[in-house]
Formats: sequence, structure tokens, C-alpha cells
Amino acid sequence: MSDTSSASYRQRFRWLWILLVVFVLAGGYWFYYGQPKTSPAATSGAPARPTGARAGMMGMATPVRVATVASGPVNHMLKAIGTVTAYNTVVVRSRVDGELEKIAFQDGQKVQAGDLLAEVDSRPFQVQLDQALGQQQQNAAQLQNAQRDLQRYQQLYKQNSIAKQQLEAQAALVQQYLGSKKSDQAAVDSAKLQLSFTKITAPLSGRLGLRRLDQGNMINASNADGLVTITQVQPISVMFSLPQAELPDVLRQMRAGNTLVTELYDSSDTAKIATGTLISVDNQIDVATGTVKLKAQFANDDDALFPNQFASVRLQVGATDSLFVPTIAIQQGSAGAFVYVVTPENTVHIQRVLTGRVDEDKIAIVSGLELGQHVVTEGTDRLREGASVQVME
Repeated sequence: MSDTSSASYRQRFRWLWILLVVFVLAGGYWFYYGQPKTSPAATSGAPARPTGARAGMMGMATPVRVATVASGPVNHMLKAIGTVTAYNTVVVRSRVDGELEKIAFQDGQKVQAGDLLAEVDSRPFQVQLDQALGQQQQNAAQLQNAQRDLQRYQQLYKQNSIAKQQLEAQAALVQQYLGSKKSDQAAVDSAKLQLSFTKITAPLSGRLGLRRLDQGNMINASNADGLVTITQVQPISVMFSLPQAELPDVLRQMRAGNTLVTELYDSSDTAKIATGTLISVDNQIDVATGTVKLKAQFANDDDALFPNQFASVRLQVGATDSLFVPTIAIQQGSAGAFVYVVTPENTVHIQRVLTGRVDEDKIAIVSGLELGQHVVTEGTDRLREGASVQVME
């Protein structure tokens, strides 16, 4: 066989192998992808049920939870951040100078008005009192003697035994001693008062802070730091600020004589700490912030509030009857607030709503819904207009 015939044979053999491979690949593709697939549901005569994302697109019911549009009072609640302040704060200072002889309290102790807190060395003030009493007795004796002389002079004058000038001079001397009597009594009272200041007492009921001076030290009336600070915490007050736009509603209620309930919550705004009442509003608006300061009072019988503590304030201005739904039912979109309303056919309809005040976990509905309608509260992320839903109990 020639070389030309051998080369032609090899070329034809190569093309046969290529055609064979092509046929095998084509048969495999037809076997796996060309035949219709069947399922047990198809062989039993029931339609096949799509799964996964195809199920939602093909109309499968989406499980949701719903709430009913209700009617009732919706509180007008204003929220702010407040600071707990002592109802009264007093720095206890000595009114006299001397050695601090005794400390009669413990740091942090609760005291009542008039309780003894400390004593200053009273000996110098006792000496001053004794001196004033001695001077008073001396002048009192002189006054008695002058009064007796005046009585004798009056008798002698009636008998024309002395001149009228001598009588008038004795009368003036008696008046002088009467003036000294009042001065002496004032000196005695002053000395007694200074002596009483050596016992330092609580000017009001409250809780003591940490003492700033120890026993044995000299204490002075001019010391600005004082001995200790008393804070009145029962009752206690809370200061907070509200925007000026909210002020007319608050003032309207106060002018009507209504008591505005004020509630305090912890820093996480979840646990209620105390309930009190609003007692006053500041007389001017802060031009820098556009807010006004308010003050509320709390009984604080359980000592839950502490001065300078931060708390979340909720001021209840009033309540109005209106339709409301749970706050979680309200969705926000480019066109505004809307809800998913469940129809009798168990489909959802997107309904735009106009909302009002928020009260805890419910929100007032001004327009867009009717009483008794059902709105979706859970499962909204998988819903579209007209989607089928299955209400879960």
C-alpha cells in the first residue's frame, strides 16, 4: 500500500471517531435534559406542588399574624430625658467658730429635722453668757436703787424741799437704767443664742452625704464647704425639657386644673421606676434650644430615685378616643405609611394610612382603616400586593 492511501485511511478513521463521540454526547444530553421528569404526585394524578421561592411566586399562602383595628383611648404621651434632683439641698455649716467636739451622725444616714449632728466646744460661749448675766444683775440693782431714790425725791418735791431740776435728773437716771435693762437682756439673749449654736442640728429631713470635717478640727462659720450636705429625697423632683411646640398642650391642661401624671422609666426605657405629678413649668423658653424646663414631683417612698440620676420621662398630657393598631403593623415606604390589610379572600391589600399619636405599643389611625379590619403584624417582609396569606393563631 502506498503512503498516500495509508494517510487517506487514517484521516477517514479519525473522522469516524469524532462522529461517534458527537453522537454519544448528543444521546446523553437528550437522556438527561430532553425527557420530561415525573414525580410521585404526577404518577398518582395530583398536580405537582412547587417549593421554595417558586412557591411564593406561584401563589402559595404566606403564614402571617394579624391584629384587629380597634377603637379606644389613645394617650397623648410626651417623652423626654430627665435628671433627678433633690427637692431641697442644704449645706450644713457652723454658725460659730470653735473646736468640733463631737460628731453625732454617720455618713449617708437619714435624719429628721432637728436631729443633733455635731457639737462645738461650748465653754467660750458659756463664759460670754455668764458675763452678760452678771452685767444684767449689776444694772438691775442700780435700777432698783434709782427707782427708790425717785420715789423719795417725789415726796420731797411735794413738800417743796428740793428743786424740780433735781427730781427731773433722778427721773432721767431711772430711764437710763431702764434702757440698760433692755440692753442687758439683749446681751443675755445673744449669748444664749450663740451658746445654742454650738449644737449643730439638721435644718430639714433628708439623707446625709459624706462629712467634710472630722472631730477635733476647728470649724468656722466662714467655711464654704460646711460640715455635711443634706438632700431631701422624700419627696424628690425630676427636671426635664420639652420642645416649645408641646408647651401649649401642657399649659392648657394645667390651666384647667388637671393633674398631669408623670412616669419615670429606667435608662433602657423598659422598666417603670416611679409615678408622680407635674408641679411647675419654667417662666421662659431657652432660646438656644427652643425648649422649656418642667419639674415633676415623686414621693420616692422606696428610695428608688437618687439625686443626679438620669431617667426617661413620660408625661401624659391627655387621651382621645380613636382607631388604633399595633405599632409594628405600620410600614414605611416612599409614599408614606401603609399597612397590609387582610381581605375576606385571605389575600393582602396595601392600604395607605395617616397615623396619629403613639401610645406605648399602639398607634392612632387618623384615616385609611375601618373598625374591625385585620392588618398584618408579622410576616410583612414576604408580602406583595394581592399575595395569598394564611393567618396563624
